[in-house]
Amino acid sequence: MWPTTRLMFQAREKFTRKFRKLPLTTKDINKGFYKGNRTGSMGRHTRFGGYIIEWDKVRTYVVPEGMDSFKLSPFVTNKVQRTRGQYEGYARGPSDPQLYLERWKDENGLD
Repeated sequence: MWPTTRLMFQAREKFTRKFRKLPLTTKDINKGFYKGNRTGSMGRHTRFGGYIIEWDKVRTYVVPEGMDSFKLSPFVTNKVQRTRGQYEGYARGPSDPQLYLERWKDENGLD
């Protein structure tokens, strides 16, 4: 017995109901879909394929008063010394396969 069209559409609707609530991605839609990041346009397209910037739409950031003499500091200090690994006895240094296997056995505890 063949299912009626009504039953077929009900079954399809049950499978796609959860999918409809998910946000769209570029893999869900055919080509030409651009999601963007909700920042808005800064101009308009011309009919010849160019783009005209409308300067009243361009975002500008005003620096608060007193911040012109502010000095930024790095996240990591420059006084940290770089540590070097010890690879004596390994022909290829840190990319030696024997070193990889030994470290894997030490860290995982398996054969």
